[in-house]
Amino acid sequence: MINELEKDIDRVLFSESDIKNMVKKVAAQINEDYAGKKPLLVVLLKGSVIFAADLMRSLIIDCEMDFMKVSSYSGTQSTGVINVISDLRTDIKGRHIIIIEDIIDTGSTLHKLVGLLQSRNPESLKICALLDKPSGRKADVYGDYIGGTVGNEFIVGYGLDYNEKFRNLPYIGVMRNS
Repeated sequence: MINELEKDIDRVLFSESDIKNMVKKVAAQINEDYAGKKPLLVVLLKGSVIFAADLMRSLIIDCEMDFMKVSSYSGTQSTGVINVISDLRTDIKGRHIIIIEDIIDTGSTLHKLVGLLQSRNPESLKICALLDKPSGRKADVYGDYIGGTVGNEFIVGYGLDYNEKFRNLPYIGVMRNS
């Protein structure tokens, strides 16, 4: 049976199997780097929820999870100011923090978020993203743990959306006419 959303997908960029392998690769790096530590995974809502859940199940280290929802956009335009819609409930002072992101694209919001979290005096702060899109980068921000790299295409699925649609696709696909 074909999913009704699939009519808008040009092609599959990363299959379910590809994604599982990316998650395992990233988890192995984090498990090694944080052995004996207890990092806090700061999951950025909404897009990274599926990735964060799969990643957490692949971690064998002691860790915790908290959530943030931030934006620096009004409509489709960046305001240059980070708006914290939903903040962490956990005090991060002295903690090892790993920001969990679905994709690093322009990096503008993530750059501002890193500054905000650094001001709260964590022990360390790293960025983990399922995907990196260097062609879209406008801010000087890079991931420490990256599952894969994408070109300048509009992608959806596995948490990534277009107008709140397509997040539930089990793969990452390229939108038609992107």
